[in-house]
Parts: sequence; C-alpha cells; structure tokens
Amino acid sequence: MTAPKPRHVRALSIPVGMAMATALAFLPNVTASAADATTTAAAAASGDATSLSFVVNVRPGPGTSKQVQKAIGRAGGTVVTSYDQIGVIVVHSSNPDFAKTIRTVRGVESAGATRNAPLPAQSTTDVGTPKVLSAEEVAEAQAVDGQDPLEPLQWDLPAIKADKAHEKTLGSPKVTVAVIDTGVDDTHPDIAPNFDRRASVNCVTGKPDTTDGAWRPSASESPHGTHVAGEIAGAKNGVGMTGVAPGVKVSGIKVSNPNGYFYTEAVVCGFVWAAEHGVDVTNNSYYTDPWYFNCKNDPDQKALVEAVGRASRYAEKKGTVNVAAAGNENYDLAADSITDPVSPNDGTPSDRVIDPSKCYDIPTQLPGVVTVAATGAKGIKSSFSNHGLGVIDIAAPGGDSTAYQTPEPPATSGLILGPLPGGRWGYMAGTSMASPHVAGVAALIKSTHPHASPALVKALLYAGATATPCTDPYDINGDGKIDAVCEGSTNHNGFYGWGTANALAAVTK
Repeated sequence: MTAPKPRHVRALSIPVGMAMATALAFLPNVTASAADATTTAAAAASGDATSLSFVVNVRPGPGTSKQVQKAIGRAGGTVVTSYDQIGVIVVHSSNPDFAKTIRTVRGVESAGATRNAPLPAQSTTDVGTPKVLSAEEVAEAQAVDGQDPLEPLQWDLPAIKADKAHEKTLGSPKVTVAVIDTGVDDTHPDIAPNFDRRASVNCVTGKPDTTDGAWRPSASESPHGTHVAGEIAGAKNGVGMTGVAPGVKVSGIKVSNPNGYFYTEAVVCGFVWAAEHGVDVTNNSYYTDPWYFNCKNDPDQKALVEAVGRASRYAEKKGTVNVAAAGNENYDLAADSITDPVSPNDGTPSDRVIDPSKCYDIPTQLPGVVTVAATGAKGIKSSFSNHGLGVIDIAAPGGDSTAYQTPEPPATSGLILGPLPGGRWGYMAGTSMASPHVAGVAALIKSTHPHASPALVKALLYAGATATPCTDPYDINGDGKIDAVCEGSTNHNGFYGWGTANALAAVTK
C-alpha cells in the first residue's frame, strides 16, 4: 500500500526557547492519523476483519432513508449512521457485492465502497496525553516589541500583510474555524486560549465521538492538524508564534484513521458536524482517500464525490466557508489529462490517466470550495504547488525549499512555522500550510462582516487579494527548463487565482 499524505511536505521541530533551527528534518512518510473512537458496528459483532465501509446516497429526508436501510440489512450491510439531512448512509458490510446490489434498490441514487483495505477487527479510543509546557518553559520565551517571540521567523505574516491587519484587529472570538484534519492538541499554549471545545469532535468512524479530548492526536500521530490550527489562530499571547487570525476561535475535527487515511465517511461527518455547530470556516488540507482523483464514470468513485459534495454544500448552506489545499504534485489541474500514479493508495496503485474536468480531487475541486495554491518566501508559486487556470481561486504562503526561495532576515527558513503537539513548534511546507492562511483571512473577513454570507465572504476574499501576475518563465531551480506554465491575466491566472491573500484588506474593506 502507498501511505496517504496530508498536503505538507516537510517538518522541522524547534525545542522550546530555541530561536531558530539548525537542521531540516525531512519526514517523507508522515501520515495524518487518528484513533478510531468506537469499535465498528459490524466488526465488533463478528470480529470479522474483512468488512469494508460504504456510503449509500439517497434522497435527503428520513422517509427514503428508512426504506433503504431495510434493504441494506437484506444485502448484508450494517448501518453505522445516517445523515438524513443530506441523504448519506454510512454502512459496513462483508459482502463484496454490497455496493453493486444496493445500487439496484429503489431510492438509492448512488453507492460505493469508501476503501479497499478492510476495516480493523477492533479499534479503541486513544486520545493521547500531549505534553503541556511547564511554567519554566513558558518563561523562557519572552515577547519583544509587541511580537510573540517566534514571530520574527514568520515571513509568511508580512507576506499577506497579517502583521498590519493585527494593528487593527486580531479577529472576533465569535468566529470559529474548524480544522478538519489529523486532530488538534488543544493543550498547546498557542492554541488553548482560542480553542472551541463545543465545535470539536472525532469523526474517524463516520459517526461523531464527543468523548472529551477525542479530537487530539495521540503521541504517535501526525502533528499536521495542530500545526494548521496554529497557523490559523495561534494566540498572540507572548508565547511562541502568531496565527493569521489570533483572536478567533479554532476547533479540531479529527477525520484521519490510525493508518493515516482520510476516508469519505469521516470527511462527510466532519462537514456535517461543522455545519451544525456554528462553524464559520473549515480548513481542509488533505484529499479524500483512497483516490487522488475520483472519476464519476466509476460507480464507486461517483458515490464518494456525491457524498462529500453533499456534505460540503450542506455546510455552505448553513453559513460555512470551505477552504481547501490544491495539492503538492505540481499538477496543472486544468490540463487535458493527468497521470495519477498513487491511486488507490490503500490497495494496488497504477498509473491512471485521468481527465481532471471529469475526475475530481475532493474536497478541493468541489463546487463552492475555495482552492488554494502555495507561494514561497519570494512570493512566487511554490515548486510543488498544483496550479490551473479556473481551478485555483487564490494563493497564500505555503513555503518552499530555501534553495528556491530564501526569506529575508530575521527569518531563517523558507518553510512555515507553527505549533506541534506537546508544547513544541516546528516548520512545515505544502499547500497544507497555504490553505490555513486563507482560512485565517476568511475568518478576519467574517469578523469584520459578521453577517456576511459565504458567498459574500468569498467575494471579499477574492476582491481583496493582491493581484499577482504569472511567473513567466517559471524555472524554479534555474536549470533552464520550464517547470510549469502559467496561463491567464495579472488579475486571474492559473498560479495565483485572483491573487495572493491579503489580511489587511480583509479588515479594512
């Protein structure tokens, strides 16, 4: 199997009290993982490790759902939960023909397996015991000139004028951004002041688990979600670093399983939970496993697109702006074809040639979702960032190799600084890091315009972006070979969309 990856590429840990890092630690196999919160219904009953998970899509409302649930039982399925408000039923079954059978049932609009790997026979809750900074460790880091002590290393904040925005407002505590990710360590001193427990949950099984702390990563799990949360709303409290919107609330919605996969049932649960708990913005720095691109001419993949699409639309209808990372493969998402070598990443992948206009990276390419490309310290497209005219909506700092884009002093790394579980800080890079910058700017817009609809927030986000012309030619490593082609105008193009996110405009327009 090929391990899935959240949309970051590198990480570096900074011990408490250390002003800068001396080495870059590559973590090529870091995966976003989370503990299953409850024993799965089918597997717990039988101890059968051959069960798979499915989504069955029906007309929204309890009537059709109840009728179809009877047929699900007859087809050898066990209902885990049903989201009647969007017509998505999560099912476990050991019947290899379950999806094919249930698709013939009246009232079923689509159905498909969400994975190739079997469900575990047992699963237990492990919320982890993150290390909390001691009073002595906190005292080692002192604020200087109104900045948090690590803020001078954050070249990304002035790159989007967040430092200037903070002179006017830090954002409203009435605004919540949900990090749909690998879990968030809410005990971290940069996150604890702004954490929204009510809007946090573990969605790994596809059914919400509200056990206290279930949203946290365990000690062995990825720091990805914690880093993302800090980039958005790291508190301006004299400790560590500062988020783009350090006055807003942030919640953790954990959706990746112990093996690091972001499966459809968990993602659906995450969006629905956000929708029903007053979340204003969601950040989605991942793709939904196991398919990098989901092709609607395949009945299983079509069902996954439909299920996640229904959930993201439901969240937007409820007032949520959904922001997502564009991906790190330097793909042109507007090309006629792309070779996808990693799908399915929980089975036997092969080189698939897909048409990106018919096969979708979800939730990134779903209608209504803000798709974010990454820039480096020199303000141009990160070497790894996906791009594409009409696909990329906006760009923001995601970092890049210092060999390609070197920041101005006092910053020392071309990557993005953020918190890590256990009271640490570290660097990461990827469109995973670009997306939370945009989510933070959207939160500032919502803070300034509390009654703005998602459509208006997005319109203000794009209108306030700093127009960024195509980088042409784009030879990021200087070897004389064009590494990507940008199409479009200064105000709207395939590298930067409507431009680079602008936090100052978010609080002044």
